[in-house]
Order: sequence, then C-alpha cells, then structure tokens
Amino acid sequence: MNLKKLRSKIDDLDKSIIWLLNMRAKVTLDIARVKNKNGKSIYVPEREREVLRKIASLSKGPLGRRALEAIYREVMSSSLALEKPLKIAYMGPEASFSNLAALKRFGSQVSFVACSGISDVFSEVERDASDYGVVPVENSIEGAVTHTLDLLVDSDLKICSQIILDVAHNLLANCPKDKIKRVYSNPQVLGQCRIWLQENLPNTELIEVSSTTRAAQISAKEKNSACIASLLAGKVYKLKVVERDIEDSAHNITRFFVIGKTEAGKTGYDKTSILFSIKDKVGALHDMLMPFKKYKINLTKIESRPSKKKAWDYYFFMDLEGHKQDLKIQRALTELESKCKFLKILGSYPVGE
Repeated sequence: MNLKKLRSKIDDLDKSIIWLLNMRAKVTLDIARVKNKNGKSIYVPEREREVLRKIASLSKGPLGRRALEAIYREVMSSSLALEKPLKIAYMGPEASFSNLAALKRFGSQVSFVACSGISDVFSEVERDASDYGVVPVENSIEGAVTHTLDLLVDSDLKICSQIILDVAHNLLANCPKDKIKRVYSNPQVLGQCRIWLQENLPNTELIEVSSTTRAAQISAKEKNSACIASLLAGKVYKLKVVERDIEDSAHNITRFFVIGKTEAGKTGYDKTSILFSIKDKVGALHDMLMPFKKYKINLTKIESRPSKKKAWDYYFFMDLEGHKQDLKIQRALTELESKCKFLKILGSYPVGE
C-alpha cells in the first residue's frame, strides 16, 4: 500500500475516533445529570482507576500502557470539564512540581489555581473556592513534608487520591553550557544535583532561591544564567534544555495527596491513611500496632509528629493497605481506638500507581 492510501486510511480512522469521542462525551453529560440528581461527586477516583485498568487490559499493542494512560488522562480531563468546570488548587507558582502533579492527575482541561503555600491550598478547598487541592506529602530523598501532616490534624478535608511523581531535574538556560556563570534553584534541588554540578560546572556560582519556578524566572532574564527546574518551567519561561535528568539519584519520587470534601469508594487496590495519639505509658506504641498484626494488615508507613500542644506528646501518621470499608480494617481500627487517646481516618483511596 502506498503512502497516499495509508494516509487516507488514517483520515478515515480519525473520523471514527472523533465520532466515538463525541459519543463518549454525550454519555458523560448523561452521567453528570444523574450525579447532580443524586448529589454525587463529579470526580470519582475509584472509577478513574477502573477505566485506566480496563484500557490497559484491552490493548493488544502497539501502544503501551503509559501512552494509553496519557491519552485517556486528557479524555477524562475533557469529560470532567464537561460535567462541571472543576477548579484544582496547588502549591504554586505555575510550573512547580505540585503543578506537574496536578496536571498528571487531572489533565489540562480543568482550571488550576496557584497558591502561595500548602496552608493556602487547604484554605481554598475548605471554603469551596476550589473543588480539590494537590499537596506534597513526602519525597523519597527528603522525607515527609511535615507542614502537610500538621495541617491534616485539624482539617476536615479528606484524602481522596494520591499522585506519585517522578521528579526529574533539568538544567535550563538561554546560553551554551560553557557560558553559564550562575545556576539558580531552591536549596533542596541544588543538594539533589550536587555531584553533577561539581563534575560539570565546578566553577559556577550556585544561588539559592525560593522555588524552581523563581529560578526559571530569574535565569530567563539574566545573561549567562541557568536554572535547575522542570521541563514545564522551561516551556513556560522560554528556556532551552541544556541537560536533562541531572539529579544524583535516579529514584527521586514525590508523593502528593489530592484533598477534598468527598471520599473515594473501594476498588480492591486501596490504601488508608490514619493518625492517632497514644497514652503516655511504657509499650504504648507496641500496643497500638498489635491490632494490625492480629488482622494481618500490612503497614506501609509510620511517621511521628509533635502535637505542639504538650511537650513530648506526639501524633503518629500511618498508611496501611486496604480500604476503611474492609471488615478486617474496621475491626483493627475499632481495637486501636479503644487503646489510643485520639484516632482520625484521613481517607481511603486507590493505590493507582
């Protein structure tokens, strides 16, 4: 078959795809009407996971899972925008890693609100100015984002989804590498690229700023300057990519929570986050953990934070496998509540990634 005929075949397939996408959109609008009538949330994390799982299983190639997920992310983003103009708050400014995480989960067709800090993201959602918020909770190198944990203690918002973002650091500039005299980025990012910088730019001045986005803004205007930031920052601030993936560790991953006023249903592949405080006695933490051992529940994370209300008084944040609707988790949490001073279920949500 010649090139002209092959392209004609593509044109015919595109017509079918467009027709099917619009048919899908019409069904989406019917779903939106049913949701509104029944007071259901527009964003349903468990349904999202089910759709992505199904398309991965249906495909026989040559498109891989990641390619299909990227395509369907935008399809679902368009569907959300049709159902209701969703607003998603994130810790800004634009092109920050929180922005990247929000785009990864919700796609480009919803509205995004850049907030100056994590507490502002919580406030946006609490006062219904935004439907959901995206906040960082931990990094595989730096550890827990303690401000997020502290805000979860008093907030009534629920964790309804998680986002796992592979963090890649890139050297961006509008001059060749051998002309760079200054490199801007935030302290954590400079630290995560220390070895690469020593080996490749040993005589370059390293300047700490508040964020990678701020670094991009400065280097876009300043001669012989570069920044370490995301590829999105390079696109937004019109900077060229000098070097990709310059982080010293290849396993730099940040986990984010999607917070909102609705809760995610059960999928069978879920995680539950809780926090609790213990009574001040010998072996107290051991006693708190025993119900999970008894019911064979796998704990994936435990983190302590001072309560800030009393010296040597701590909250414990814990992630466990399963949904709060699971019978064994209900039993374990009932036993835990009888032993601890305070227990709060922060949310159950699809593992997803």
